[in-house]
This record gives sequence, structure tokens and C-alpha cells, in this order.
Amino acid sequence: MRIALVHPTGSNWIPGKKDVTPTANRMAPLGLLSIAAYLEQNGHNVLVYDCLGPQASADNRIHVERILAFHPDLVGISATTSGFLDGYAVAGSIKQAAPQTKIVFGGVHVSAMGAALLERFAHIDYLCMGEGEDTLTELADGVDPADIAGLIYRQDGRPQINSSREHIADLDSLPFPAYEKLAGFPEGYHLPLFSYIHRPGATMVTSRGCPFQCSYCDRSVFKRGFRYNSAEYIFEHMRYLRTRFRVRHVNIYDDLFTSNRRRIVALCERLASRPLGMQFNCAVRVGHADDELLQMLKDAGCLQVSVGIESGDSDLLQEHKPGVQLEQVRDTVRRIQAAGLRAKGLFMMGLPGETEESIRRTSDFALSLGLDDMNMSKFTPFPGAPIWATVNREGILTDDWRRMNCLNFVYVPKGIETRKTLDRLYNRHVKRFYSDPSWRRKFRHRWWQHRWSIWHMAKHIPTFLAAKRSFETKDA
Repeated sequence: MRIALVHPTGSNWIPGKKDVTPTANRMAPLGLLSIAAYLEQNGHNVLVYDCLGPQASADNRIHVERILAFHPDLVGISATTSGFLDGYAVAGSIKQAAPQTKIVFGGVHVSAMGAALLERFAHIDYLCMGEGEDTLTELADGVDPADIAGLIYRQDGRPQINSSREHIADLDSLPFPAYEKLAGFPEGYHLPLFSYIHRPGATMVTSRGCPFQCSYCDRSVFKRGFRYNSAEYIFEHMRYLRTRFRVRHVNIYDDLFTSNRRRIVALCERLASRPLGMQFNCAVRVGHADDELLQMLKDAGCLQVSVGIESGDSDLLQEHKPGVQLEQVRDTVRRIQAAGLRAKGLFMMGLPGETEESIRRTSDFALSLGLDDMNMSKFTPFPGAPIWATVNREGILTDDWRRMNCLNFVYVPKGIETRKTLDRLYNRHVKRFYSDPSWRRKFRHRWWQHRWSIWHMAKHIPTFLAAKRSFETKDA
């Protein structure tokens, strides 16, 4: 079967502003690439079409033309909440031009919302719930939809919900993602600016699921179990990226990369004894990275370690990320840097219970840590997150899917006056962090290491100036 897998454009920035995200950080759609590789391994012909790719148009009509030129029998669209409506617009145009083409939607938004989507969106034939590799392969193989676990389909105009599909137990059985199907990979796919020294870069995910229950995290696809690739598989995956695509830096986007200490020790030993000429970034959870392991990461080529901190207010932290203490965070950051690694703090503003005072505490705490970098996302409640059921009790939600991308405040907690107040406080905090003299000194000492990021910014000055103006405030 001929199958087109589509990553829709979606709404990835701030309405009314120039979209800087693909310029600053263009990520490969790893989920689609994994499914593509699996489908091809099972004899199907697959096109991966990234509407956010380096050679993609900004016009959905062009996307539809190029997808239809492949003459697909089945079109799979993977969408986040903010990307769903754009993906559906593509699906509608495909159905209008080629009514016989079957449309299947998957991804985190679909897995969270379920059968209700079939009732509201007539151009969708199937919903793929959870992991997509086996479900889409069976659909492509011609298995009766009624017999495909993990599938929701329409029969006589009404949604039919099949049984859930068991998760893939052995992730090592999966082929490497089909990176070669991305036009412009790897040069056209950029890691976050100043997060790397060498280029080109790529991204990897080496585990699925998470046993923790943070209030804001949507686990609709992979649930709470924790499965992971072996050290040998990860090493071979990295070597594949190095030899096939000349990749010099990898960002590993696992929430719990170091949770299984044995596999990380084994991986670090391989990377240290058989260097690939690559560096990598990863994330650790507070309490899951001892000094010996951090030193092993450094010796293996790790450059930067991210830590999910979320808030500098202890009450908010206990409510939304239970089990993590501020002093533990401080100690983790200190030990990361003591091992010669860079520490990046990941924060979130606007959680239920947030106040102007808690935002000030977070800003003070972030500065006190001496971080090498910081990312502050705008809290967005998602349908599959534990907090979704109660979020309206603690504030006001504007349920606008296009803006639900962690780059817009769609939720205003009771302790904050207005959305404009949140935007003002956010802009002030971000500017305060990057204006801090100690951070600027650290950056100046590394400017040559960041020459490729600086060169990239120089090539796109108008785009980045537009982004900078988004953070300008009169009282900042």
C-alpha cells in the first residue's frame, strides 16, 4: 500500500507574530519516522511529508498537492492539540480531491480525545489510539478494521471502539526512524540555539512512558509504564546517525533518560571506549543522577543536562510535581556543573495556584541556581493530563486548540488578574534571566563554541528581531 504520513503545520507561535519556531528549533517528527520505518519494513511504500520542514511551503494547498502527487491509498496525520485543526484542513482537501483515500489520525490529541473526534470531524475514517506502528501496519495490510486493536473506526455513521492495543514490549525490535525520508535532513533541522557546539544535529527518543504523575503531563499515548531501548541499541542508533548522516550532536528527549542506571552506565562505557565523534544532551529527573553517573555522562560526550524544575515556589512544586524539593533541585544543578556539564533549567509559568508572588519566587530561584540556560513554557492544560478534569476550578481556560501549544497563555489562574498580566510577567522574567550579568559573562566565555548558532541567527536577523520584539514590554 502507498501511505503518506503527514506532520501538519499547526499553530506553533503567537498569533499575529512571525513564526520563529522552525528557524530557531526545527525538530524531526520522530513518531512518524518510527512508523514509516516499521511500515516499510513490512513491505509498504511510505512518504513522510513534514509541513514544517525546511523545504515546505506555508500554503496548505501546496501541501495537499504534493501529498496527492504521491497517490496515497492511506494518509496518516499525527497531530498535537494545536496542530489538529490544520491537519484536519489538509484531510478535508484530500478527501475533496480524492474521496477514495482513507484518512487516519493519531498522536497525543487523538489518544486523549478518542471517539468524540469521529463524531465531530466527518473527513476522518479512523483514529489510531496509542502507539501507531502495529495498528497502522495492520490497517495497511488490509486487516478488517473491526479486528484491529487500538483502532476507532466509523460503521454505519457511528464510531466503533476496538479494544486497546498492548504496548510494544521490546523497543529494540523497532527499526531506526526513517530519517532519510525527511527532505533537507539533517542540515535543515536545527537543534535549539546555543544547545550544541558541533553540527549537524539530530534528535532521538530512547524510551516510552513514565511512571510519575506530574499534574500537567499528558500520557495518553505511552501511559505510565516505562520501556526503554538497550544500551547497545542506543549506541548503534547514534552510530547510524553519525555514519549515515554525519551527525555531530544528538538531543535525547527522554523524560527519564537516567532512571535505569544500568543501561546508562553500559551506554557511557561504550561511548567512552569507542568514541563516535559526537556530543549529546539529555535530561535527568531530580534524584536520578548521582555524581559517578554524571561524570560518566561527561566522559561519554554529554554536553548539557536539562532538569525539569517547573517552579521555584515550594507549594506549587508539591502540588504539580510531587516528590521534588527545591533543595534537591539546587543540589542536582550544583552536581551537574561540578561534573563539567552544562545545566539547563526547565520551568513552567501559569500553573493552577500561580500568583505574582510565586512567579517572583521562581524568577529569583532560577537566577540563584547559576544555570547555563533556561526554558520557560507557558502552562497549557491538555485533555490527557491529570489536571484536565479540575483545571476550570482553579482559573479560566480558553479552549482554543490552535493556541494550545505552550507558547500562548490559554489559561489564567485565579491568582493572576488577566492574560496580559501573565504575558507581562513572562516577558519580564525571560528578559531578567538573559540580562543577568553572571549569565552574560558565561555566554561571552563560550561565544566561539556557539559560533554556528550565532551564524544561524545572523542569517535570519529579521525573524529573530521580530521574535525579540515579542518580549519587549514597557515596564520590563
